[in-house]
Amino acid sequence: MLTKSSPISTQSNLFHSELFSQLDVKDPLIQLANTINWTVFDDAFEQHYSQDNGRPSKPIRLMVGLLLLKQLENLSDERVVLQFKRNPYYQYFCGYSNYMPGMPCNATELVHFRKRIGIKGFNLIFKISVALHGKQAQKSSVLIDTTASEKNITCPTDAKLAIKIINRLHGIKAQNLC
Repeated sequence: MLTKSSPISTQSNLFHSELFSQLDVKDPLIQLANTINWTVFDDAFEQHYSQDNGRPSKPIRLMVGLLLLKQLENLSDERVVLQFKRNPYYQYFCGYSNYMPGMPCNATELVHFRKRIGIKGFNLIFKISVALHGKQAQKSSVLIDTTASEKNITCPTDAKLAIKIINRLHGIKAQNLC
């Protein structure tokens, strides 16, 4: 059963202060969260859920947000869920207005969500993330840094290098005998 992603609430909570008031609004994750049109994902992915039966799903913004954070920070499913619990910026990015001390979901739910949205869903997420960069993402040339590429170097422990040293020593010995 589909759970709609709720927009960030402006109603204050009696027992907890609002998450947005505690965070730095200049943080890149806050700015990115405010830039993304999250309703596009709700509209595109609601077809993958039933409306009236089954267990309630996790909000689509939460799941898409976790996938984006996973790629941005190069984390595993388990680590992104754990970081969500620890990091209030992640929670705001995923649509929460108040701090939540627990885990948002099990890491295996990300696997199920990826299978549910399929390749078309991934393409939509990628298309929107590229569109955020505007003209910069559509440059005709790409610069690749090759400073970390492998070198064609023979190690001193190599048999080939050992034979080369032995032959050179034989040559030195032959010169000394003459």
